[in-house]
Amino acid sequence: MQQNASLLNLVPIALIFVIFYFLLIRPQQKRQVEHEKMLKLLKKNDEVITGGGIHGVIMNVKDNTVTLKIDGAVKIEIEKNSIATLKKASA
Repeated sequence: MQQNASLLNLVPIALIFVIFYFLLIRPQQKRQVEHEKMLKLLKKNDEVITGGGIHGVIMNVKDNTVTLKIDGAVKIEIEKNSIATLKKASA
């Protein structure tokens, strides 16, 4: 009888874990996969926004970095992982 009561005490904890998984963990993993896919598909002339809020056009893509043209002749080289969103893909 006491063993059944202790098993019933574990049900709310298991339920909380299931709720956390479907509301927090699973959506985050899905976003991570989509972001990695977007980073792999980056190419020259794509318009992007970095995590720091810099808007630019990709001029060159390397293994781990990209060169962004941000204004006129101003170019910066940043890590691919710092690109937050793809604003507009090149045609």
